[in-house]
Amino acid sequence: MKVNVNKDACIGCGACVSICEDVFEFDDEGMSKVIKEEVPSDLESDVKEAVESCPTAAIEEK
Repeated sequence: MKVNVNKDACIGCGACVSICEDVFEFDDEGMSKVIKEEVPSDLESDVKEAVESCPTAAIEEK
């Protein structure tokens, strides 16, 4: 599983970071960014929860 954050859609709410800080973190502008594009299998369920929790659908599975 691969994941990406659409910077144009991200509002920096932090849901993804709070759900899975091993894959997401804030950049210098306070927006979410992916720190592990290739998601380890043990984190896939957390990433899927983050995708579903994103209020702007900015997180995209590749």
